[in-house]
Amino acid sequence: MNVTYEDVRNSEEIRTYIKQADESLKVIGYTEHSFAHCTKVAKIAGDLLEKLGYDVHEVELARIAGFMHDIGNVVNRIDHAQSGAMMAFRVLDKMGMPPEDVATVITAIGNHDEQTAAAVNAVAAALIIADKTDVRRSRVRNRSTINFDIHDRVNYAAEKSDVILEPDSKTITLDLKINTEICAVMDYFEIFTGRMLLCRKAAEFLGLQFKLNINDVYLL
Repeated sequence: MNVTYEDVRNSEEIRTYIKQADESLKVIGYTEHSFAHCTKVAKIAGDLLEKLGYDVHEVELARIAGFMHDIGNVVNRIDHAQSGAMMAFRVLDKMGMPPEDVATVITAIGNHDEQTAAAVNAVAAALIIADKTDVRRSRVRNRSTINFDIHDRVNYAAEKSDVILEPDSKTITLDLKINTEICAVMDYFEIFTGRMLLCRKAAEFLGLQFKLNINDVYLL
């Protein structure tokens, strides 16, 4: 590839958009969407396709899409997937990425938000799963907000979060440990049911069954 994941990860332009986008989300009260989130999403998306036997090229595209997927938040949270896809088109085209690769990446970015998402290719499916399963305490910026913000409360209650792929049984499981003294399991479903159903559709595209395990109980 003439544009690699390392090129993207080290691009000052891309890093500026990610940083500024997260600053905007911080002001309006969203959880962390900065380098910790985008790097984790890139790793999980790439690792998932790699373990499923996809070629190195597609794995690299999944990592690029994962790292860049939230840059549209620098424009506005609303429709950030679509604005992010357009921004990614401009940046990657300028960097010299071939059109077919640009198309794969921007399709995945444009299809990652649960309001408009669809697992239309393998990179998009991997990105959806990687993004929607990133539930963790360290995403909460202000502990005092867990008392009134359900998103912060659910993330803060997540003491452990693992995405477990078992290729032999063709399953992928989001394994969560939630402190129920902080948040009830029902709180998780109240805000994340749509995301989990989207993960199930994305897993099906990849030939997998999606499972949700919370505190050693399978709920999906």
